[in-house]
This record gives sequence, structure tokens and C-alpha cells, in this order.
Amino acid sequence: MHLAAADLGALLQLLPVQRAGIALLLAAIGLPVIGVVIVGLDIMPVRFAMMHVALLGIAVGLLTGLDPMLCALVACALAGAGVAPLARTPDGLSGAMGLLMSLAIAAALLLLAVSGVNASGAFALLWGSILSVGTPDLIVLGVLAAVVPGLFWWRRRDVGLLLYDRELAQCSGVPVRALTAALLVLVAIAVAGAIKLTGALLVDALTLLPALAARRLGSSLKSITLWAVGIGVAVNTTGFLLALWLDWPPGPVLVLTAGAVVLAVHFTPERRISSWRAPASTSLPSSH
Repeated sequence: MHLAAADLGALLQLLPVQRAGIALLLAAIGLPVIGVVIVGLDIMPVRFAMMHVALLGIAVGLLTGLDPMLCALVACALAGAGVAPLARTPDGLSGAMGLLMSLAIAAALLLLAVSGVNASGAFALLWGSILSVGTPDLIVLGVLAAVVPGLFWWRRRDVGLLLYDRELAQCSGVPVRALTAALLVLVAIAVAGAIKLTGALLVDALTLLPALAARRLGSSLKSITLWAVGIGVAVNTTGFLLALWLDWPPGPVLVLTAGAVVLAVHFTPERRISSWRAPASTSLPSSH
């Protein structure tokens, strides 16, 4: 059963719905760029690990009486910075992420069990609560929407080299360790910041899926990033309105909408090249 147009219009006048829509638009600016980083650095396990770390942070927040989402953001940021030295190779980082996932979920479950805190609030993050988005959530997403594209533009040559080839970036004078650490922290905060919108299990809809579609359409790091943001805006807007119209949960609808775009792009003829990393480097000289 779906809503009539008049009912949908009335629904869009509600403050929680408006906040959710603004949050998704802000997320569409910063989070798909994070997806480009995840794909470029080949650090897929990071997002899974940060979901578990966020659960630990929320458990700490529930125990101490602090804002659970703030604790989740801080925990993810510290975890991202902590694993940065292990990111010399994807294999090294994958092992660290596996250890981090296991320790974080074990610590969260033990903390919740020993403290007697109601675990329902912590596990609610698995499903998301987009209509409960508040001002602090909008601030976090707004900062990400400004900082992530800003860092890409400010250090676009260094980021392009790092995503293309770590050793080449090192030889070219790029501060590889510092830049990798900064990107990992941003990835970690982005995952934590997106959890309330779609839930931990579906966070890929806002980060990874737009990037996967964009890498098929773009011919350079710049164009891939722009495509990712454009796809993110289109998917988030369409998916959210569709979820409201059909009265379905927004998280799954966003994932299915993004997945449909990825599949549609995948089945279009590839007009340029098979690897998106190579053109990222060819565009570097023009960014001096």
C-alpha cells in the first residue's frame, strides 16, 4: 500500500522527515567519496570492523550516560588512527581488521552483560533509525560533507598517487603515513556517522555502492569522485522518497536502489578502460 501524493506532501512537512532528508543529502556529498577511498585503498574489511567498534562505543555510552553516538564516533576515530600504521599493505590491514572486529564485539557484549545495561539501544544500530536524526547527527554529516571533498581537492595529487600506487606516492614525496592515517580516520568516522541513517548492516548503500558504480563511469579520479557524489545524491533522494511513498523501511530501499544503479551501470558497455586506478594517475599532472 502506498501513500497518495497529498499524503506524501504532508509527510514531507514533518520536521523528523525533513531532518532525515537533509541528512541523506549531506551524506550523499561526503560518504560516496569515502567509498572511493575504500575501493582505491582496497580496505573493504575496514567498514565491517568499524561497525563493531561503533557497537562498543555505543555500549560505553549507554554504560556511562554519555551520548552513545558520540562515543561511537570517538571509538571509531581512535580505532582508525590506531590501525593506520598497519595499513602498509592491504593484507596487513585485513588481519588487523579481523582482530579488531573480534575484540570489539567481544568487549561490547561483555560490557553489556556485566553492566546490566539494556542492550536494545546498542543493537538498534544494526537497523538504523533515520527519523530519529538530530542536530548532532546533522553536524557530523555536515562536517564530513565539507572535510572529505575538501581534503580531496586540497591534496588531490597526493590522494591520486596514494590510491594509484603506494610505493610511487612514497617515492614522489607524498606523506603516505600521515595521509593514510587521515583517510582511515575519515573512513571510520563516516561509517559511524552513517549508521543511524541505514543501520550498520546496510551502510554500504551510502558509501561503497555509489563508488562501485562511479568507477565504471569515470575516466579519472576527479570524474569518478564527481560521479560517486552525483549517484549518491540521486540514490538517496529517490530511495528516501520511494520508501516514504511505499511506507517501507528507508535503509533496505536505499540499498536496493543503489544496487539497481550498480547493476544497471555494470551492464552498460564499458567505453573507456577496465581499471579505474590507471586514469587516476594520468590526471595528476594537470592538478599541479
